[in-house]
Amino acid sequence: MNSEDSMTTKTRRRYTDEFKEEAVRLVRDSAQSVARVARNLGIADHLRYRWRAEQQQAERHGHSRQAMRAEQEEFARLRRDNAILKQERDFLTRAAAFFAQESR
Repeated sequence: MNSEDSMTTKTRRRYTDEFKEEAVRLVRDSAQSVARVARNLGIADHLRYRWRAEQQQAERHGHSRQAMRAEQEEFARLRRDNAILKQERDFLTRAAAFFAQESR
């Protein structure tokens, strides 16, 4: 049997924001433990804790989880763009210095 045939591919599960908010609400509003709610929903405990922390952080800043996530994605995109611009600037600086030496 080929090793490629025996390997299973794992796909990352994606959860909607509504599902995450409902999971956080279930623990907050019920007397059930985080572990029990997580088991009932078929998710890992650590995900539920992370979702709660994200929601609390968003509430502290007066935003929704979606708005905080969008803001974080925008910052990440801007950092990537900034890094590219710095590389281009450095390249052009070196190219200008090279051509300045050639013209002497």
